[in-house]
Amino acid sequence: MACTTILVGKLASYDGSTIVARNEDSPGGQFEPKRMAVIEPADQPRTYTSVESHLTIELPDDPMRYSSVPDALPGHGIWAAAGFNTANVGMSATETITSNERVLGADPLVVYQPAQGKEGEEGYVPAVPGGIGEEDMVTLVLPYIHSAREGVERLGALLAQYGTYEMNGIAFSDADEIWWLETIGGHHWIAKRVPDDAYVTMPNQLGIDYFDLADAEGERAEHMASEDLREWMDANHLNLTMLAPHVVDDTLDDIYDELAGVLVDVDDDALDELDNLVDDVREGLLAGDIFNPREAFGSHSDSDHVYNTPRAWYMQRCLNPHDGWDGPEAAYGPEADDIPWSRVPERKVTIEDVKYVLSAHYQGTPFDPYGRRGTEATRGAYRPIGINRNGQLAVLQIRPYVAPELACVQWMAFGSNVFNALVPLYANVEHMPEYLENTTARVTSESFYWANRLIAALADARFHENSAHVERYQEKIGGMAHRLLRETDAAVADLPAEEVPAALAAANDRMAADLKRETEDLLGKVLYTTSLAMKNAFAMSDN
Repeated sequence: MACTTILVGKLASYDGSTIVARNEDSPGGQFEPKRMAVIEPADQPRTYTSVESHLTIELPDDPMRYSSVPDALPGHGIWAAAGFNTANVGMSATETITSNERVLGADPLVVYQPAQGKEGEEGYVPAVPGGIGEEDMVTLVLPYIHSAREGVERLGALLAQYGTYEMNGIAFSDADEIWWLETIGGHHWIAKRVPDDAYVTMPNQLGIDYFDLADAEGERAEHMASEDLREWMDANHLNLTMLAPHVVDDTLDDIYDELAGVLVDVDDDALDELDNLVDDVREGLLAGDIFNPREAFGSHSDSDHVYNTPRAWYMQRCLNPHDGWDGPEAAYGPEADDIPWSRVPERKVTIEDVKYVLSAHYQGTPFDPYGRRGTEATRGAYRPIGINRNGQLAVLQIRPYVAPELACVQWMAFGSNVFNALVPLYANVEHMPEYLENTTARVTSESFYWANRLIAALADARFHENSAHVERYQEKIGGMAHRLLRETDAAVADLPAEEVPAALAAANDRMAADLKRETEDLLGKVLYTTSLAMKNAFAMSDN
């Protein structure tokens, strides 16, 4: 399932929060309605069976309550998508990622095999369950973990035991750390800690571009992996990093010269640290400890340049605008294969920045489908981030400056991000507002999901005439959101712990009521504006 992810470390965010955000996009040619839900321990299955892979797993008997964003329509699994548990751990699953033939040959995906023939008859072959996938992961992991690291460990163990039928990237967060796990073939995986002072962009590709096997096999300070990853890679010749000593030396000398040139005003101790760092990297490369997973495990297809890399290019272009992204001298273009996985932003990243980049359609470039720059061909050249198939956007924020029971805020938007607004919901509650829970197959403006679908379909048809209405709506909801958080934080600060969830649920309901009023107002405005351009309009007055 197509998605786009951004991860923001606590020193890179505007308020010291860890932030995990992901668009969940429906498959091509369809919409998959989404809704909010809170899963109580009594409602968590003890025996879980996947719809997609027919795999049955026994689950622990001590789940925590957790929020989620499941599919609204029954019949093909839960697909819980994103949420927080009561230990203040967040999980977003999954970002569909890519691989290559060498990996899939070395560790094939674990795909469900239907039964052949009829049971009891000659030649009957029973069905073989597949592995776990996006449908399952939040349900199998989030209710049982107490830190982001524990999330990596539990999912890694499940992958080793049951395998997976698809390549995915999964994010885990707590107040201190964000970890990103990527599945490698059927049973292998790697995970990397997001640097505190950086953000990460993930556009449906295997993304990690630097990995330290020695750390993963030892302290696991910033890297974790399958226990046999090194041996498996060696046996299947997967490491593509050039390890000839003169290549390593030349490359690192170039990097050192560039960094030393930038650090002209630092003292000798800082330069000594840089010397030591370069020496450590040189030793790691020559020992085979350090490699580029994107080269080893990822895809290198022409379609990446249309579907994936342009999204990373644009997100980083927004958050590091002065790095030079355009023209023949640009370090990275929209089709570059080596756009960094993580980068330190030029300034601290806000919730609004996250929403903007996950709503982007290449504004300010010749590739904007709504723009007037470029040509008809360039305006349709690349897959936007804000696309008609956006189903939901969950932004998981863990705030370090409030009491733990207030810390987790799950910002939510439904439908196409170009035309929707992001609303904050306290996660430590026993239910979510009806306006976000009540998605059904019936199209109705009483549902936040369907209201946004209606707005997008109408506003897109007359984008420029409606854009001011949409922008005012987004700004108004954003202002109301930050005000609600500020006022609610203060109002519940002195409440007894047992009264806090109900107070937070009441705040969520107030936010939802305001959201419903403003969304219905926007629907009326775009309906009126677009209807004026109907083919049977006639300018002469009827009076």
